[in-house]
Amino acid sequence: MEKDKPDLKCTPDGPYQLNNCTLINSKGDILSDEKQVYLCRCGGSSNKPFCDGTHFKNGFSDKKITNGEWDKRDNYIGAEVTIHDNRGICAHSGVCTDNLSKVFKLGQEPWIDPDGASLKDIVATIKRCPSGALSYSIDCIEFQEESGKPRIVATKNGPYAASGGLKLQDIVKGEGAKEDHFTLCRCGGSKNKPFCDGTHWHNNFTDDKN
Repeated sequence: MEKDKPDLKCTPDGPYQLNNCTLINSKGDILSDEKQVYLCRCGGSSNKPFCDGTHFKNGFSDKKITNGEWDKRDNYIGAEVTIHDNRGICAHSGVCTDNLSKVFKLGQEPWIDPDGASLKDIVATIKRCPSGALSYSIDCIEFQEESGKPRIVATKNGPYAASGGLKLQDIVKGEGAKEDHFTLCRCGGSKNKPFCDGTHWHNNFTDDKN
């Protein structure tokens, strides 16, 4: 680790170690600007988002359970844009289906119609994808995110959303995953640890303070 460079490390069967990076909550409040903090990822801390040692008591395991069969990038080719999608790293935040249902069609196959809306609306929606599962190309050139300042957000009753090119140490990302942003499980239940797979929707994970 380069000294004073923002990065994040997954400790074995324990918390995330966040170094030299701003931590904020869903309300936009800065929770920490410390050189080093430890963030809960077992879902049980009474001091969320910070670790309080509960992982020692609740049997938390950081083992990845998924067999990786969904970790592949599919390409949906349209007249103006090609939409790339990797279901294996989706956090199921609903940003795409809730905001552009003419393109991202929940429960249908194919579930993406790259000609279903204007290029402007498609690009704007994909840029809001927190996990990096969605990306796009125009004229065979894939869009590259412009990194801002590294930060991590404890989202409302959901995952940690990292952005700004925060370095994730010693973890292999999924096929086509964006380097600039990704989402990390903090409910403890993801089958694709350390990445969020939407399990927080089903195990009633809450963090009322943040």
